[in-house]
Amino acid sequence: MEFDQLPNTVEQDDHDFDGKSYNGDSEEEYEGNYDFVDPNADEEQEDCTIESDIEDVANALAREHPFEEPSFMRALDLDAMNAPEFPEYANADGEFVIGLEFNSREAVIKAVKDYIIHRGVDYRVFESEPTTFYAKCVQYGQSCDWLIRVSMMRRKYCWEIRRYNDSHTCTRATISQDHSKLDSDTIAEAIKPLIEANPSIKVQSVIVDVQLKFNYTISYHKEWLAKQKVVEKIFGGWEASYEALPIWFEAMVKKEPSAAVEYETLPCYRRDELAQDVRILNRVFWSFYPCIRAFRQTS
Repeated sequence: MEFDQLPNTVEQDDHDFDGKSYNGDSEEEYEGNYDFVDPNADEEQEDCTIESDIEDVANALAREHPFEEPSFMRALDLDAMNAPEFPEYANADGEFVIGLEFNSREAVIKAVKDYIIHRGVDYRVFESEPTTFYAKCVQYGQSCDWLIRVSMMRRKYCWEIRRYNDSHTCTRATISQDHSKLDSDTIAEAIKPLIEANPSIKVQSVIVDVQLKFNYTISYHKEWLAKQKVVEKIFGGWEASYEALPIWFEAMVKKEPSAAVEYETLPCYRRDELAQDVRILNRVFWSFYPCIRAFRQTS
């Protein structure tokens, strides 16, 4: 990336600094934000008169037309109103049922992953099309008949379970300390609130949190990758932040002309050849005039 040198408008002498840029508000501008009010008018009396008239009209309307709630409002099912539109599972035991609906393909895969992770079993995808998700237990045909088929229902604008053989009959000994479906994307979604509260949290601490949530001990690399995905989703990626840096400094200098910005870049080589018109950022320094002035006084 090529960085253009931004002008440094800081002068050597303190008396050259224009203090008006820090406080440009004038009394005329301040008073200009208000509507004109007749100084001879009694504002409080006018406000009281208006409020009294409004209150009299409101009371008269209330007496003539007393409010009575409609019958349907007295029979509202608040539990049904607050229930999610697409519940994760239909049964209390967490088993899927035929006819269960999901709002997206991603929601289907997430629900199936959560199901097998918490049960210590695994599945293999047999069909994965834009409108179909079909998976079977890894031991299907041997010691387990578990399968699930979910399809996109165009008329309903949702995904629906069309075929399901419930509960696994295979043993859980096939799953090790980690789980193949407990990938970095699944972990990233689970630890997002934790990273939002403390972005500098140690990876080892996050591993402990994942162990408590899923009962699996994941690798350091998988947890590190999951944390990086969460950080990028919250704060943006490194490349995007790097590209926005010159624009950010340019906007800062335009907003505060007394700010000082200095770049130091290095030449870029590609296969031992010097790349023309390309520089690599080495370091950048910026400061504001009050900081510069304070530093001069203390040095």
